[in-house]
Amino acid sequence: MADVISQERLSLFSRSRFFPTLLLGLTALLSAVALLMPTSSNQSSLALEVGDVAGQDVLAPRTLSYESAVLTEQLRAESAEGVVAVYGPPDANVAREQVERLEATLAFITTVRLDSLASNEEKLSDLAALQNINLGQERAIEILDLSESAWQSVEQESNAVLEQVMRSTIRQDRLEEARRSVPALVSLSVPQNQAEIAADLAAAFVAPNSFFSESLTEAARNDAQAVIEPVTRTYLSDETIVQRGQIVTEVELEALQEFGLVQPETRWQDYVGVAALVLIIFAITVLYLRSLPEGSFQLRSMLLVIVLFLVFLFAARLFATERTVVPYIFPIAGFGLLVSTLLRPQPAIIFSLALSVLAAYNQATAFELTLYYFFSSVVGILVLQNAQRIITYLTAGGAVSLAGAAVLLAYRLPLASTDLVGLATLFGASIIYGFGSGTLTIVLQLVLAQFLGLTTTIQLLELARPDHPLLQFILRNAPGTYQHSLQIANLAEQAAEGIGADALLTRVGALYHDAGKARQPIYFIENQVPGSPNPHDELAPTESAKIIIRHVSDGLELADKHRVPGRVKDFIAEHHGTMITRYQYVKAVEAAGGDENKINKEDFRYPGPRPGSRETALVMLADGCEARTRAERPETREELNVLVKSIIDQRLAQDQLDDTSLTMKDLTIIQDSFVSALRGVYHPRLLYPEIEGNKVEAMDIQPQSETLSNKQ
Repeated sequence: MADVISQERLSLFSRSRFFPTLLLGLTALLSAVALLMPTSSNQSSLALEVGDVAGQDVLAPRTLSYESAVLTEQLRAESAEGVVAVYGPPDANVAREQVERLEATLAFITTVRLDSLASNEEKLSDLAALQNINLGQERAIEILDLSESAWQSVEQESNAVLEQVMRSTIRQDRLEEARRSVPALVSLSVPQNQAEIAADLAAAFVAPNSFFSESLTEAARNDAQAVIEPVTRTYLSDETIVQRGQIVTEVELEALQEFGLVQPETRWQDYVGVAALVLIIFAITVLYLRSLPEGSFQLRSMLLVIVLFLVFLFAARLFATERTVVPYIFPIAGFGLLVSTLLRPQPAIIFSLALSVLAAYNQATAFELTLYYFFSSVVGILVLQNAQRIITYLTAGGAVSLAGAAVLLAYRLPLASTDLVGLATLFGASIIYGFGSGTLTIVLQLVLAQFLGLTTTIQLLELARPDHPLLQFILRNAPGTYQHSLQIANLAEQAAEGIGADALLTRVGALYHDAGKARQPIYFIENQVPGSPNPHDELAPTESAKIIIRHVSDGLELADKHRVPGRVKDFIAEHHGTMITRYQYVKAVEAAGGDENKINKEDFRYPGPRPGSRETALVMLADGCEARTRAERPETREELNVLVKSIIDQRLAQDQLDDTSLTMKDLTIIQDSFVSALRGVYHPRLLYPEIEGNKVEAMDIQPQSETLSNKQ
């Protein structure tokens, strides 16, 4: 109940015009702070930066000693650069693998040598096809000409030599040296021609077994840096810090900062400029939100968009300002892709425009960077749309990269000052930018979807795996229900594609809609052995209905236990809506002498709710149509069409589809889709005549595809 109240409060807030406007006002204020942060870091008094030429002598106002982080870091960097790369110990697994490869090659050669049916030319061709070694024509002939005892000697010696070589440390840069040492390791008792063959065979499988260790090298560099003591720098009063005409380095700038000679400057022009930009951007955003139907944006969704917007904006201003390449790598497009995935493409485009303008503001290439961010974001959003597969996110990332590269070509290539190497570097940055945005979207949506109560494509793909624990539980306990769910999934998925609904969500929801039957499978007809007694025959209609209805609550409990997302749980709760268990209700009426007034209809009613989406409605309709078709077995397409239409009409008459957005056109498409799919599954079987006294059963005969159509 607390959750319901909380959701109602959120809904009331979301319908208010004041509260979203207040949120946007606060966001505008924080955005202005983000834009002013880089401005606040500019030097004022001396207006000096690294690389500037000092226009005057700057003297130390007092005597001061301080630990110089710049000099200390320079010394530590030099110490780290002097560390020799560290390699790991020989990997015995590499040696074993190479020995196994050699043994496999030797076994193949032995097989070729012993092949009495092959000609000499065929044997040479077989040896030439070896992948791990190139024997050459002459060497192959020598091997084929060896006697059996000589070949065995070569095999033994090559194995022994390779094992001996691979026991030593072999790095990539010393691989040839290790191979050259192989002939010297061959036993002197082996004849020269055999020794050469054994050496060639062994040398071909010598491989590096000691590899560069980033962790060990980094540890050595850290140790080398750790021994460097902090460097203390001292200035006496009136000592020159920077001379006029001198180029300012990091060392001098650090000294000026220690003396407090470089202070931030407060410029009213900066504040006015930022205020004007933020106001126009957020005025556009407010006007867009006001154009939407009231209640389109829930409070939770708006909060998420605002938090993401501010996180991306502050990160861009902190890490991608006043730099050359980093702004073209920072994954601004990831924001648009993420909002599009979690919400809708249209608001993602509007908010991406705002973020693109603000993130690029006051940069050296602000206009170009704004278009780079915005165009790439829009292209990525349009390519992504309603992503159903992981590859779609990578495709969207590739589209982002191409759009960014196109903007760079448009604005950089015509310039006479364009450096081709620099342009190529920016192209590489756009590739990282695009695929980084796509990857970031995949990662963040997994976390943020939980906050919004959404179900991501990745979650659905994981749920659709046959080895999912809950699906395995259904398969083991209720195999008939499992097969029934597969049929419903196929039916509903095809219909979902026809009306433009979420086909993947529909399929996964159908797979789990009857999960609760796995707790008491024997009470459901699809799990009962033909000819066995039906346990419902021994129960009162109300008790029988209670057991049948319980599969909904049991399914929800199993879904909670296996952490099934809420959107998939909706299929379990809604696939029977608020209908009644017809069979049990009819039995109860018969037992009451046909007087329905003696029966409490609510005892036979499913708890609901009614389907709240097109996807759950599809599963309800598919469930009813499949069950009726399996029971009645219509023989012609006309009969099947009438059956499917009757199910849909019944659900409409019972108001079960009132909470969905299905149109009459959608229902027509669904009907045609169900008829086509069911016709292929439940067509009549052809009974063949007796052959030599043995009757061939229809169930063992492959059905003819023309049977149903011929009866139309």
